[in-house]
Amino acid sequence: VAAIEMCVAGRRWGRRQRALLWVMLLAAWEAAWGQLRYSVPEEMPKGSFVGDVAKDLGLQLPELSDRGVRVVSEGRSQYFALQGKSGHLVTAERIDREQLCRLVEKCVLRCVLIVEGEMKFYEIEVEIMDINDNDPSFQETEKELRVSETTAPGSRFPLREAQDADLGPNSLQSYELSGDEHFSLAVQAGPGGDQRPELVLAKALDREEAAFHELVLRAMDGGDPARTGTARIRVTVLDANDNAPVFSQAEYTVRVPEDLPVGSVVVSVTAKDADEGQNGQVKYSFHKISDRESELFRLDAESGKITVEDGLDFEEMSSHELEVQAHDGGELFDTTKVSIMVTDVNDNAPEISVRSALSEISEDAPTGTVVALLHVQDRDSGANGEVRCSLDGDVPFRLEKSFDDYYRVVTGELDREQVSEYNVTVRAADGGSPALQSSAVLALRVLDVNDNAPVFAEERYSARLAENNAAGALVLTVRATDADWGQNARVRYRLSEGRVRGAPLSSYVSVQAETGALYALRSLDYEQVRELRLWVRAEDGGAPALSSNVSVLLLVVDENDNAPQVLYPPPALAPRWSEAGALVAKVVAVDADAGQNAWLSYELAKATEPGLFRVGLHSGEVRTARSPLARDAARHSLVVVVKDHGRPALSATATLQVVLAESVAELLAELGSAADEAAAPGEPAVSLTRWLVLAVAAVSCLFVAFLLLLLALRLRRWRRQQLLPPDSGALRGVPVSHFVGIDGVRAFLQSYSHDVSLTADSRKSQLRFSAGGRKDIRRCVSSIVLMGEIFLFLRHAH
Repeated sequence: VAAIEMCVAGRRWGRRQRALLWVMLLAAWEAAWGQLRYSVPEEMPKGSFVGDVAKDLGLQLPELSDRGVRVVSEGRSQYFALQGKSGHLVTAERIDREQLCRLVEKCVLRCVLIVEGEMKFYEIEVEIMDINDNDPSFQETEKELRVSETTAPGSRFPLREAQDADLGPNSLQSYELSGDEHFSLAVQAGPGGDQRPELVLAKALDREEAAFHELVLRAMDGGDPARTGTARIRVTVLDANDNAPVFSQAEYTVRVPEDLPVGSVVVSVTAKDADEGQNGQVKYSFHKISDRESELFRLDAESGKITVEDGLDFEEMSSHELEVQAHDGGELFDTTKVSIMVTDVNDNAPEISVRSALSEISEDAPTGTVVALLHVQDRDSGANGEVRCSLDGDVPFRLEKSFDDYYRVVTGELDREQVSEYNVTVRAADGGSPALQSSAVLALRVLDVNDNAPVFAEERYSARLAENNAAGALVLTVRATDADWGQNARVRYRLSEGRVRGAPLSSYVSVQAETGALYALRSLDYEQVRELRLWVRAEDGGAPALSSNVSVLLLVVDENDNAPQVLYPPPALAPRWSEAGALVAKVVAVDADAGQNAWLSYELAKATEPGLFRVGLHSGEVRTARSPLARDAARHSLVVVVKDHGRPALSATATLQVVLAESVAELLAELGSAADEAAAPGEPAVSLTRWLVLAVAAVSCLFVAFLLLLLALRLRRWRRQQLLPPDSGALRGVPVSHFVGIDGVRAFLQSYSHDVSLTADSRKSQLRFSAGGRKDIRRCVSSIVLMGEIFLFLRHAH
């Protein structure tokens, strides 16, 4: 804006300076909109400066190499290059305007500046300016013209035009004729503005005076300095010839497809001459034809047929204008115009050029990320040149048209775990019938992102480990997999923190970080720890790391490593008049193991009197196998073996003392003797006697209490009988012993004895007693059982 104000305000500036400023402002405006325009003369040597691209686009020089900036020209040839150090656009080879842009007034070459780091592109147009590098030239440098001596002055003879490949001021501008006063030169303007030279007869000819006339035709262009071309004309004076050939049409127009085979007839021109003999013989020749067209077409001088000499190409030249001359033997002639219109045929498949492409992309790239820039073009025209682009297959990519014939390939949702590599096929088809198509393949590798946590092979793990295992024994192996790749898929394992019986979990088990193998660090005891519940964490190597947990249940399997422990048997009492099957005592034992290893069985291993007693296999109850006899000893020693069901089985023994007595005195004497023998060394017998006296007193008190209760119940019954009607017999026939009595007391004691054995069963609970308190417990239990047996004995005695 400041430059414009200066331009308007500065009156001293000339028109040239103002025009230059406007050109600079226009270039800056176009650069801001992503398009640059430059101009350069043709025939400049390789490396010639075209424009300062870095400055016009505002790119810093270090960014040119960092961002991967490059220039791509349209077509197969690369005419321009970018200098990375200076940021200048230079020519990549010598450019010939006449070769690139034949018969085109404005020659513009297009290229694209691609910034690969940003996936951006800028269109650059370079106009190739014409220079005067071509001389005017005649197709025939020497021409022979036959003219009858009877030709009237003022007659005109068309001459072939000179050709100049340059355009504008550098093109053909004028003609000059020299050599003879009989002829002059006239220049006519053609329909397209071209100059057509004609030879004019200025003075009558006389064959006897001069049979030949030598002329020089010179063509000049408008260059500085001017270039010229010459042609020599030899005029031969002939005798009279009255009729000239006449074409059947003043202009021939024909349409032919571009795929017309070589040798095919395009058109036939016909001319007739009314003369006879040699003067009536007509021959044909091209009067006006370019160099390229002389290569494409051939004219038969006798028949007038124009045939195809080389392949036609609509994309190169869509129309041809020729002039054909028919002349007779007397050099009279006629000229006609032949217009050949070449129609397009779908003979060019679309061309796909990958201007820029990525070879790898992260799977978490945002949707719409550009991975490739494509240029698609079809040299055909109309429907044959309309291109439709698409992507093959079901791929997470899509095509977007960005500018003219440029397309962008952008991403959708990517997931490397589903597809890690893509070969994206871009297909372009034109609108011809049949349609032609081409394709290009883009190879793209998807880079991994740590977006998947490890997944265990099982939802939960469990294992069984026998107790007394060796330290370091393998328990089980957990396995987790990660769908990611590389470091992101590397899984490591570790234990979650926890405590077992007050000790850290890590002191019991450990997990190998690489393999997931779980090891027992110590020997486990089923009686202390029956199961371990823990969590194993699997963590990948990503940043940040992802993890997952799985529960592991470790069941400790019991082994038969504990022998049965006998809690008691105390000394047992049995009246001599006991019946067979009477309960004498019960051996109570426990086993710290579990299951089958804790199932106990009892058997009588040794007895003073075999056959007198038997032991229950599963209950441990000692009963009389038969009624005691008078000859049986008073004291019996029984050895009971207690076995578990482990493999191998473990066992323990219990020695039971049984006393048979008929009276209380005998009973007390036997008990005192048994107590003396059973007492430990150094323990006074008075203590045992004291316990026995207390037991007898307690039983006596209990017996008196039961008698009083029985008496009270009797009185209550008698009172109710007095109050109730005589015929009320609701309780008649019920034995008194069902309410209270000696039998009830014994049933109570027996039930108590069974309850003790059940609660001591190792399959329901496990009891442990210290060595110091076990003796007191046995004393207490012995006293209670002894009280019951004394009561039973007194009842039998009664």
